[in-house]
This record gives sequence, C-alpha cells and structure tokens, in this order.
Amino acid sequence: MKKTISTLTILILSMFVLAGCSGTLVENLPIADAVAETVAETTETVAETAAEAVEVVPVTAQMDPPAQDKSAPANSTTSINLAEAQDTLTALYETVNPAVVNIQVKISADAAMGQFGGFKLPEDFEWPEGMDPHNMDPDNLPEGFNYGYSQGSGFVYDSHGHIITNHHVVSDAEKITVIFANGIELEAELVGTDPDSDLAVIKIDPSQVALTTVPLGDSDQLKVGQFVVAIGNPFGLSGSMTSGIISGLGRTLPANAAAPNGRFFSIPDIIQTDTAINPGNSGGPLLNLDGQVVGVNTAIATNDGEFAGVGYVIPVETVHKIVPQLIANGEVQNPWIGISGQEMNKTLAEAMNIDPNQKGIMIAEIIADGPAAQTDLRGSEQEITIDGFPALVGGDIIVGIDNLAVEQFDDLLSYIVQETEVGQTVTLTILRNGKQIQIDVTLEARPSE
Repeated sequence: MKKTISTLTILILSMFVLAGCSGTLVENLPIADAVAETVAETTETVAETAAEAVEVVPVTAQMDPPAQDKSAPANSTTSINLAEAQDTLTALYETVNPAVVNIQVKISADAAMGQFGGFKLPEDFEWPEGMDPHNMDPDNLPEGFNYGYSQGSGFVYDSHGHIITNHHVVSDAEKITVIFANGIELEAELVGTDPDSDLAVIKIDPSQVALTTVPLGDSDQLKVGQFVVAIGNPFGLSGSMTSGIISGLGRTLPANAAAPNGRFFSIPDIIQTDTAINPGNSGGPLLNLDGQVVGVNTAIATNDGEFAGVGYVIPVETVHKIVPQLIANGEVQNPWIGISGQEMNKTLAEAMNIDPNQKGIMIAEIIADGPAAQTDLRGSEQEITIDGFPALVGGDIIVGIDNLAVEQFDDLLSYIVQETEVGQTVTLTILRNGKQIQIDVTLEARPSE
C-alpha cells in the first residue's frame, strides 16, 4: 500500500498504542507513529472495528425469590453462590500459581536500546530530543532512566523443565533467571523463539526444583463473556492474580517479524480480554475456571503504558502447534502466501464498481519472490482517491481458501497459521472481473529477519 495511506492509519490509531507487557525498564515514550505504520496493513479492519456500536446491557441478579422459611438468612442463595465462586478462584490459584514463574532477563545494551516495552523499534524510529540512549553517557543517565534489564512471566510446560513465555521477553537475553513461587531462583537457557507468534521456550534444570505443570485447554471453545483469570508478575509483583472475561475473539495483532516489503506479519486468532494485564504479565497464562491455559498474555492497548481494559492474548491452539516445534528444533517454519492487502468494505467495493456487500481480501501487493509471485495472482495497479486519500484498487479479491470462506484477514491468516504447513499447496478462490476463478499456491516458509 502506498505510504500516503499511512496518514489515515495514524489518524485512526493516534490514541491506540500497542505495548508489550514484558516490563522492560525503559522510560515510556510516544511511539504511536511507529506502531501505526506497523499495523497499516489492517487499517480498514481497525477502522471498521472502532466504528462498531457497542450495546451495554444491564445485568441484574434480582429475581422473585422462592418461598422460604422466614428464619433463613436473607439472600442465602446469593451468599452461597459467591462463596462457591470465591472457593473456585482460591482453589485455582493454589493449584496453578506454583507453575507460574517470574522471568528476569539481562539484555545487552545494544538490544535494549532498540526496544520499547519488549517490542523492537523500527530501524528508522526517531527518539525524542534528549532521549536517544545511543547518545547518552551510560554513567550519567537521566534520573529514572535505565536499560539492560527486563522481566516477564511464564509457566511450566512439562516435567523436563520447559517453560513457555513470550518471544519479546527473552529474545535478546544474555542471562535468564527464573524465580518460582516458593522463592527458588534458577538460571534458564533459551531453547527457541518464534517472532511470528511471539512465543518462546526456555528451560531450567528439573532436578533442582519440584515442578508443577499446568494443563493446556482448548481456545477454540472459548466464548465472549466467559470468565477467565490471569496469573503473573505485573510490575514485579510475583504471583498476582486478576480476573475478567473474554471480551472478543479473532483479533489480529502485529508480530515481531517483518516481510521483505517492510510490513510486519500478523498473529491471527488473538483473544481480547478485560482481565487486568500490565508490564510484567507478558508470557503468563490466561486460564479458564478449570485451571487450564487458554492463552498466553502478550500485549495491551494503552495510551500511557498501563492497562486500559484491552488486553491481547495468544490462543493456546497456537501454543499447541508452535511449542513442540521449538522444543524439537529451536525454531519454527511458518508458512506464508506472500501478499499484502486489505479487507473489502462498502466504500472500496463501490469504488471498484462491484457489489457493495462484497466481502473478502483485496490483494494490494504481490511480494517479490514470495509464493504468490510464482502464480497468476494479481495485485492492485490502479490508484484512485477515496475520501481525499489515495488508495490502490483493482487487485484480485480472495473469497476462499480450500473449503473455507474468507471474509476478513483473520479467516485467511488463521487457516494458514493453524491448518497448513510449509510445502503444502492451497487453493485460493478469487474474484476477478466479476468472475470466480481458482488458483493454486504452494506455501513457503516465511523469510527470517
């Protein structure tokens, strides 16, 4: 997409800053522009989501109570239910907390200078005047400014000492220290990381501590409104538990890896929750009330670096696929098609003189040397003006992949990430000049940074 489109993105996202929750000890800085460029690929998705009206429905526990003995205490049923809920939470915490760890990381100075909140900054990022750490005297830093150390959370995966956390927590670590709930501290080694999913595995010596593992659940069964809890180390406060609900499903989050065209890859199937997540929670588990991990806490939407009610969580289905590969190989080969594009909407459809209700992904660019470049897929070649902004139109519209309908980015990304492998051939159904045709694409491994 042409760079001028980013102006619209910045306007939409100027109050929506994505921050990692690894607790890096770096002063918060305004990086809305850098983040806006990162998510430019999904501008239309964000704009439409932000425009949706949210209906707030009052929830009341009032009802006509059944006849009862007047000697019984008032609201006894409510009290019993609250007591049961409390017992559920305390039992869950006592069972799971021993499996949740505090991860402290020593980072090389060069790596720390290129990060904000655990996420890598773009190479062309401009520090505010006087705040570029490259131009500072390490022995004379401003008060409250520090770098070189960060912290996050993690949880024990198996009896062999493998621990799951976020890629952005440990990727640049020189030294990793794991602190268990009972206070035992052990040094850990990095087994492998995957910037495309923001997942990582570290390992401690299992003979040095009695390990408690936590079972993995099924994020495909989650529903909006379901109660969940998070356990982690926000602001270094070990073993903190917060509770909330599933606020949304099928979100998309920028990954820590970029494509050859400079745009960042995206992580599909992201869970949104209002469970309080803060710096230091990254890598910790999000759990259902059965004490099963349904996701890995990874980021928040914030204006000031602190939780504002919107947390992002990597689904456990991604954990099921990625973690065994990291343990076995230390890395992951993620499949990709090699395109960039945008979701169809009424304005774009009308500009292309097609059905205003047409759904799908319009291909804006075929990335050079990618899998799609080896096929007859066509990107956008015509530029027009929509609402005063230039926009590319005319590319093929992806409406299906294999036997799955594609209406939004997450449909396509989720299928590729969760259901396919490198070397697999998929069939794309596209709309071109008013006709549907099918084109086969053989998936390749995403290029590494």
